Amino acid sequence: MIQRFIELGEGYSDIYELIELAKANRHRLSGLFAFHTIKNRQPVTSLVVVLHPTDPGDFQPLYICREGIPHPHYKPNKRFELFSELANELNQEIIHLEVKPSTFFAELDLYYQHLIGIMRMNRFIPPLQ
Repeated sequence: MIQRFIELGEGYSDIYELIELAKANRHRLSGLFAFHTIKNRQPVTSLVVVLHPTDPGDFQPLYICREGIPHPHYKPNKRFELFSELANELNQEIIHLEVKPSTFFAELDLYYQHLIGIMRMNRFIPPLQ
């Protein structure tokens, strides 16, 4: 199985695309995630929509708006409210995780591998096969 993050942006106007992806693929929706971190001394959040793997193909997309949304516990904002409304509409709970910032890693691919490892270890996505 191939599990890959697909970055849509930092969560400004692309948050609407993330929400539409979840709505249009509600039959494949696996989970909604909020990854919280401190980046450049600012508490920020990445929002993630995970779909079930394709059949055939075994490709599992993880759509992400990376580190551009203010952390909702420190600074409530409309973008996180929209994501919360999406979760309610789709009868999903948002899974909140504290993670290292992407700037901690030398390459963005290493950051995404780290996140996939955390998600596999916690059984939020299937293990490597």
